[in-house]
Amino acid sequence: MNKKTVRDVDLQGKRVLMRADFNVPIKDGVISDDKRIKATLPTINYILEQGAALVLMSHLGRPAGTGYEAEFSLKPVADRLAELLGKPVKFAPDCIGPEVEAMAAALQPGEVMLLENVRFYKAETKNDPKISEQLAKLGEIFVMDAFGTAHRAQSSTEGVAHYLPAVAGFLMEKEVAFLSKATDAAEHPYVVILGGAKVSDKIAVIQNMLKIADKVLIGGGMANTFFKAQGLEMGDSLVEDGVLDTAKALLAEGGDKLVLPVDGVVADAFDNEANRKVVSVDAVEPGWRLLDIGPQTVAKYAEILKTAKTVAWNGPMGVFEMPNFAEGTFAIARVLADLDAVTVIGGGDSASAVKKAGVADKVSHVSTGGGASLEFLEGKVLPGVAALQDK
Repeated sequence: MNKKTVRDVDLQGKRVLMRADFNVPIKDGVISDDKRIKATLPTINYILEQGAALVLMSHLGRPAGTGYEAEFSLKPVADRLAELLGKPVKFAPDCIGPEVEAMAAALQPGEVMLLENVRFYKAETKNDPKISEQLAKLGEIFVMDAFGTAHRAQSSTEGVAHYLPAVAGFLMEKEVAFLSKATDAAEHPYVVILGGAKVSDKIAVIQNMLKIADKVLIGGGMANTFFKAQGLEMGDSLVEDGVLDTAKALLAEGGDKLVLPVDGVVADAFDNEANRKVVSVDAVEPGWRLLDIGPQTVAKYAEILKTAKTVAWNGPMGVFEMPNFAEGTFAIARVLADLDAVTVIGGGDSASAVKKAGVADKVSHVSTGGGASLEFLEGKVLPGVAALQDK
């Protein structure tokens, strides 16, 4: 990465403002999954060890942006972070304003404070310079470590970098390094696996990957649109009729590089308990729908993957939320776990899939940012990365 990191600046005696991604699931004040908090600990600990005071900021959920909403308060995160750090974490009642500025100014080296949810201000998501300027008053150096929001130009991700020296944290550095291995720095043979429900969500990724990958393996509901574009009967399967011409163009452009399933698991209803059977993709009957890839497809994809030196995966192979239609996704996850290759999982459902399959610790990297990793794979420049100082 050609951007400066926390290692490249003197933090001694400084007050550091850091954007983290603490958008964790909270219900009734209880955090059910704290992996995003834990992912920031290396950067936090490094900053504190360098003799700096630390002001942390994040969003949580999707508040209305009209002021305080208790269910979206970051207070439970402050409490959990204090447990993980083994030291107090002060909690600010707001993210901007005179009271917060005074609390930040009073911080001593080694002390930590977390601001209240930045998205209690709707203008923050609009990258309002007034919000950016007020946030910048809380620190002397800005550290961006929230990869999951790096694809959004917002006051707390990109805007504040115009007012303070801005560098990457360790999580940001790691994400960019691994996703670069899945784009411009990939070792070949390079195989990309793309799934999910809709082709329309992945058109730009498919187009970019057809340029740089050796094979692009398709799964999930998006495969149905390609099948219909080939003239196959899809029964009640999910199909995006509006992008059939695009699917035809991608098939023509991809040639034998773009690989589709050969069989699938069909069901007579969108229900885990529905009647189901394995059929060839050209044998989907009216009233039935494809909900997972089949065993022949898993075997075919496994053969291709065995040759790979780099693999990137974004999107499940079927409706893996239903146990009876999860086997294709889990089977691919297990194949990846056994490869002698760099394996990069692109966040979101794919990250959930490798975790549920029990192989999250056997792949090279699981991204913390679904939308950000997808845009990175599309070849887009992420505003939250571009705003950082060059080395």
